[in-house]
Parts: sequence; structure tokens; C-alpha cells
Amino acid sequence: MDADPDAETVAERILTAALGTMDILAIHLGDRLGWYRSLADGGPASSLELAQRTGTSERYAREWLEQQAITGLLAPVEDEGMRRFRIPEGAAEVLTDKDSLNYLAPLARMLAGAAVHLPALRRSYQTGTGVGWSEFGADARESQADMNRPWFERELATALGATPALMSRLQAQSTTIADIGCGGGWSSMALARIFPTARVRGFDLDLASVELARANAIAAESDVSFEHADAADLPSAQFDAVFAFECIHDMPYPVDVLSAARRALRPNGTVIVVDEAVADEFAPPGDDLERIMYGFSLLICLPDAMAHPGSAGTGTVMRADTLRRYALDAGFGDVGVLPIDGFGFFRFYELVP
Repeated sequence: MDADPDAETVAERILTAALGTMDILAIHLGDRLGWYRSLADGGPASSLELAQRTGTSERYAREWLEQQAITGLLAPVEDEGMRRFRIPEGAAEVLTDKDSLNYLAPLARMLAGAAVHLPALRRSYQTGTGVGWSEFGADARESQADMNRPWFERELATALGATPALMSRLQAQSTTIADIGCGGGWSSMALARIFPTARVRGFDLDLASVELARANAIAAESDVSFEHADAADLPSAQFDAVFAFECIHDMPYPVDVLSAARRALRPNGTVIVVDEAVADEFAPPGDDLERIMYGFSLLICLPDAMAHPGSAGTGTVMRADTLRRYALDAGFGDVGVLPIDGFGFFRFYELVP
């Protein structure tokens, strides 16, 4: 067993965490104010030029540019006596390229969106209530969609290609697929491209997410339909597959939803749950994946679920045995893990009716 850390080690870790927190909040500002985008698209800029390009304050732009250079995300450029700042190629990819698997600006947006709710979270922790997804607002809603989008658009086809039997069933003519908890709709639209002869329907309980998905579908010229509905009310015997991407752990009544998904299947249909690839058992100290998932759970996912009376209160760290228990309680015969690796933080489960 490792020895307990001494005070200096703990203090150093907290200081490092504080520096990282400041970077995250500064990244959030640069993302939302369009400063990174301006530097990536328009080239190096002085604080005055950046402010003029983006309609923002020069004094704040100057402080932010200097902080970003000090922390190493931007680089200063001396040009004829004027100090400009450029965004290096790697930073531009991570902070502005929405198609890159390395795109992480939405992570800062998600954490900043949670931080503004700390007073409500503190009350929830005291009273056992919660903060619903709709209360977290656009920062959380849009960041989740933007963070997952590259994986759905670039990697989902390859991932599902590792399951020939599933692919064969869903490539048949006139199949119908439900995507529950579809959020911004990128998973639904990816499924429609992978299975072009299928009819794909996205469902989400959050109206703002459904409206976002519909807008995204129009922009992408996708014919996927999106419905504002509780997944627990899926129509019976309508679908050849029900997909649930990174949402079962958020649901206050997961057994009800999985029961509805099972009833919604046609003969030989299947339910695919894609959720966090956390460890099978609680075994501290955990790795970085465990740490970030517990962080999401503390700040967002658990409070969201707890906003509903009688919630299962699953939290982000839904271990395989927990999902298995939910599935068996919902009437499924078994739960298997599909042979898909390297798809972000996710694990693919197949629930066998």
C-alpha cells in the first residue's frame, strides 16, 4: 500500500490543480469570445486587432493574450515594434478544429458551465435534490454535443464495423433505429450515414437539445427525425435496434428506460448501450479516466439525475455490474461487451433480450 502523501506533496498537487483551473476558465473565455477562432482564421493579432476583429474589449484582450502566452498556449510575435500573438498549429487543432478527435475546447465549456452552478450544487448536496440538465444551459448542452461529434462522425462507422453480425442485421432494407438520449443529434446522423437504408429517429427529454439536434440536421442536410419524448415511452415493437450513447448513467429511472427499449424491439432486435469505459471495480487510487469521470459525476451527471424524485442516482461512473443489474431488472437475458476498443472513453454493451 502506498504511503500517505505529506503536506508539501498535497499542497503542490492543489497548486497544480489551481493553475489548471485557471487555464480551463481562460480557455472558456477564449472559446466563447471567439478569440482562438480569430487567431486561427485571421492570423497573429495585437490586443487591439483582436478586440477589433471580435467586437470585444482591448484591455481584456491584452490581459488574456499575455496570460495565454505565459501559460504556453499562444506565442508572442514581435513585428516592427508591435507585439502580436499567434496560435500554434497544435493549439489551434485542440481549441478550434471541431472535426478533430483532439478537439477539447468543449471540455472547458462544460466545466465552466458546471462551475457557475456551484451554489445550487452545494444546496443539492445538503438537501439530496439536484440540478437538472436544462438548468445547466447552453454551455453544458452544446459542449457535450461538440465533444462527442468528431467521434461519431469519424470513428463510429469503423467501430461498428468490428461487429459484422450487427452490421448485417442493420444494413437490411427497411430497418428502423432509435437513438435515445440523442442530445445534439450527431450520433443519430452518424447512424443514418452508416445505415443509409434505415430510418433513424432520435429521442431526447430535453427540448432545447431536440431543437439543437433539429438545427444541426438542417445544417447537415440530414433527414433524421428528432422527437421531444421520454425514452420510457418508446412505442412497442417498432425498432430493429435501440442505441443509447452516453446517457443511461444520466437517467433517473434507467430500468424503466431499458424496459421500454426492450419492448420497443422487433423480433431479433438489439439494444446497444455505449457508456463510460470505467474500471470494473472501485480500486483507489484510480487512473485519469476514473478521475475525470468522477469529476463529471460530482458536478453534472449525478446532480442531473438527482433532480428527479426517486432517482436511481447512478452517476457517471456506471460500472459494468451496475448496467448488468439494470438490464436484468428490465427483463433482458444477458449483457455482452462488443469487441470495440479505442473509441474515446466509451465501452459498447449489447443487451440481449
